[in-house]
Amino acid sequence: MPVMLILGIESSCDETGIALYSTDPDGGLLAHALHSQIVMHQAYGGVVPELASRDHIRRVVPLVRKVLAESGRSLSEVDAIAYTQGPGLAGALLVGAAFAEGLATALGVPTVPVHHLEGHLLSPLLSDTPPRFPFIALLVSGGHSQLMRVAGVGAYQLLGETLDDAAGEAFDKTAKLLGLPYPGGAALADLAATGRPGLVKLPRPMLNSGNLDFSFSGLKTAVLIKVREIGTPDEQQRADIARGFQDAIVEVLVKKSMRAVMDSGLAQLVVAGGVGANQELRRQLDAQAAKARIAVFYPKLEFCTDNGAMIALAGGLRFAAGMSVKPAGAFAVRPRWPLADALA
Repeated sequence: MPVMLILGIESSCDETGIALYSTDPDGGLLAHALHSQIVMHQAYGGVVPELASRDHIRRVVPLVRKVLAESGRSLSEVDAIAYTQGPGLAGALLVGAAFAEGLATALGVPTVPVHHLEGHLLSPLLSDTPPRFPFIALLVSGGHSQLMRVAGVGAYQLLGETLDDAAGEAFDKTAKLLGLPYPGGAALADLAATGRPGLVKLPRPMLNSGNLDFSFSGLKTAVLIKVREIGTPDEQQRADIARGFQDAIVEVLVKKSMRAVMDSGLAQLVVAGGVGANQELRRQLDAQAAKARIAVFYPKLEFCTDNGAMIALAGGLRFAAGMSVKPAGAFAVRPRWPLADALA
């Protein structure tokens, strides 16, 4: 198959990501750019969908121009446009999808609608030392906590998933309970770094359930009860609670991930998604994996959160495999979209 140049567009929530990816083995990611809306949404304590959509409209064209300039390529060289079709905020998704389909129509090239979680799942392939198929993947992104066996592009077997709050949701909700600013997950991890280990003991939900499913809603409730018991926690008490919470989540994620790998007979574990940037999770996974002689792969920190590079990569791999490619034109976004429905 000839070398293809893929323009990737990510606009599922509060980050506008654009990237240019070449399927040439010596090419790969040529350039990428990202605009985060964090500052804009901080005043509201969370993402405001209408504001997110409007900001995507303002950012997408300048970011495309920036990526093209940095890569030294032109629009006329683009062979296909990949974009996030879902899941995500409907209005935000529509901005990226409409722009991608309109631009593809003007250029006369096909489009590749991409599942947002598949982008995260494949993002470690952008690393300098990428994993090889097959591998086990821990996907901890936003409202999703899943363990999967990945045999290849589009070949994903679900091994376990969250039954209620995902790890990322639990981080954000617990951060709010502790009075931390948006986005809460990173702020809670920073606070936990100053907490005293073992002082605040919290439950490890489903740690010994015998399966690979997760549940973190009860852990969030346990934090709420602890805060109410104290009354008004001082800074050290808040840090101790944050440390206890993070230790609980990390222990569950590490134990279940290691069990998934050992049960599979494979020797590679991929960690992807925003929570994959958590340094304590990485430290403990690396330690346990070293004992078991298992290789662990992470995306670069810049690719843990939403970004255009992972969409361009997923689109390029799907295009090369003849999957999900469609003529530009009619389209639909899928705000709710189980990954299992996107395999064809």
